[in-house]
Amino acid sequence: MQIDDTLLEKLATLSMLEIAPGDYESLRGHLKEVLDFVDSLNEMDLGGVQFTNNQQAPLREDKVIHNPQIPKDLLKYAPKTQDGYFIVPKIIEA
Repeated sequence: MQIDDTLLEKLATLSMLEIAPGDYESLRGHLKEVLDFVDSLNEMDLGGVQFTNNQQAPLREDKVIHNPQIPKDLLKYAPKTQDGYFIVPKIIEA
């Protein structure tokens, strides 16, 4: 995958991060390392591996906690809110 300035700008927009122009080269190197690692995982031969764990994780009972202060506490950290909802930029264009 080609990691160029256009891709970095798109990732910055989607993640709502600001990337300083001087950090592009460093970030490009870090992303390349991550992608190379993921590619190396795809090349592993798992043909002889057998998965023996047939157990399920123990489940806990779901409990409804009604505390009207929780949404208010969460919304106070949001950059933009309106009528009790988060306001986020549109990222999908029709």
